[in-house]
Amino acid sequence: MPLRVGIVGASGYSGSVLASLLASHRGVELVFCTSDKRNGESVAEALQPVGPGLRGLHFEANSAALSLSAGVDVVFLATGAEVSIDLVPRLWESTRARIIDLSGAFRLRNLDDYVTYYRFEHPRPDLLPRAHYGLPELYGSPPADARLIANPGCYATAALLSTAPLLRSGLVELDRVLIDAKSGVTGAGRQAKEDYSFCEVAEDLRAYKVLSHQHTPEIALGLERFGQGAPVVFVPHLLPLRRGLLTTAYLRPKAGVRRDDLIACLREAYADKPFVRVVDASRVGIKAVAGTNLVYVGVEANGETVVSVAALDNLVKGAAGQAVQNMNLAFGLAETEGLDGLTRFAP
Repeated sequence: MPLRVGIVGASGYSGSVLASLLASHRGVELVFCTSDKRNGESVAEALQPVGPGLRGLHFEANSAALSLSAGVDVVFLATGAEVSIDLVPRLWESTRARIIDLSGAFRLRNLDDYVTYYRFEHPRPDLLPRAHYGLPELYGSPPADARLIANPGCYATAALLSTAPLLRSGLVELDRVLIDAKSGVTGAGRQAKEDYSFCEVAEDLRAYKVLSHQHTPEIALGLERFGQGAPVVFVPHLLPLRRGLLTTAYLRPKAGVRRDDLIACLREAYADKPFVRVVDASRVGIKAVAGTNLVYVGVEANGETVVSVAALDNLVKGAAGQAVQNMNLAFGLAETEGLDGLTRFAP
């Protein structure tokens, strides 16, 4: 029997990509999509391109999410952190569904980080240690009893995949990890703000949330999970592109570490990972991965500095695609199901 799944917040950028992926997934039945903005509209007409699984579906109000989730196997939350904070505990207590949250509401462990980076006090700290951080290439499949999966942030996914194996293998110093990152405009979500209008974004490049981006503590925690505590400096930038992101991490090699050691480390770490490609650092770019669940990673070194680069599609591997990947693993499906047929946008 196919898995019965629903999406809360299906009209945003990540939510709409998720709906299209699930509609074409052979192992699921998409039974509901919610959106206050498009309540009552046809899902198939609102979202393009579409799979056959969207036909006949209509958006329902977000307020109906709890009742709609009764009897489903998986509920995806493509919502802001404030919405997820409110809805996850109620889903946890009133349904048997597994919850895959695409927001940052349950990614962290330090309560002070929520105050500093998300501007709210976390109301359910008891659920934080019960949330599985869903970055499969580094942390494996969700445990059999994991009902809550915290889908990683897009920047954190790229930054961790390019640096964690190097730290884990003891090839680089732990004094500091510097990460320069650049993302397309869809990374900010579907919102009508002047800062993200065409005239403000086109032909420009600017830093934002300097030393205050919410993915900073997420990256730091991801590295700490390997027992490698390293201070993280993270600065994101806005690119005049629709989608895709690239991170460049700067580290110091330990004495005697060669370039070939670093490349071999990444190749060994991802040898059996279907969505990570280890390539020459100069080949890591957004065009190669846009529209796919792939991540390109590469590393270069000159004896004093290690530069590790990663690129991914922020809406697929950075959000919706990774959520589907986590669902597949949680239910014993092929990890690539619903994701291996995706093709990049550029030749």
